[in-house]
Amino acid sequence: MGDPVRLVVTDIEGTTSPIAFVKEELFPFAERELGPFLAARAEDPAVAAVLADVAARAPGEAPEAALRRWMAADEKVTPLKTLQGMIWEAGFRDGRLRGRLWPDVPPHLRAWRAGGVRLAVFSSGSVAAQRLLFGFSEAGDLTPLFDGFFDTTTGPKREAASYRAILSALGAAAGESLFLSDVEAELDAAAEAGLRTCQLVRPEDGTRPGARHPVAPDFAAVAARFGLPQGG
Repeated sequence: MGDPVRLVVTDIEGTTSPIAFVKEELFPFAERELGPFLAARAEDPAVAAVLADVAARAPGEAPEAALRRWMAADEKVTPLKTLQGMIWEAGFRDGRLRGRLWPDVPPHLRAWRAGGVRLAVFSSGSVAAQRLLFGFSEAGDLTPLFDGFFDTTTGPKREAASYRAILSALGAAAGESLFLSDVEAELDAAAEAGLRTCQLVRPEDGTRPGARHPVAPDFAAVAARFGLPQGG
């Protein structure tokens, strides 16, 4: 069975949360609120810094137009993800949004943490957005369960160096670390960095199982396969 798993790093979309929540609730909310948000907070230093980054990446294009173009293409561009996180924060804090997780996720995260397993998140969504989703989740504030949150500022999710950076930041051994994702190319990169891997294939999300990694339909199956504590 190998070394015990001491660290679980998890993706969000398609892994802990339904793809529909991101695609049908979070993304449309950010798109709808983009104009009013920029109009109200363009002078905010944090927002101004993001807009300057947008201008540098899309010279000659109006920042809002570039952001909408990236939104339409679901580009994993850091300033877009940062701005989406800012917009979502307002929605989470005033109750218009609640973080939706698969029912099997919260009890298993709690059981793993209680059993001494460290937890971290690696998602293309900004760290701020990750903290909001887990902090204002339908299951309550889950952020205390995690030792780290990582986004594209650490590196692309399909490059092994990103996973090595996460291990270094957490002081974790690759062979004792497990990465969970629904995307085979991300699992490939994690495996190249020496992590153990498991693909979440949830029928409701339409995920197709690959051939290069263990497959599980939910966190209970992950726990069974890798010797982790079972959630209640």
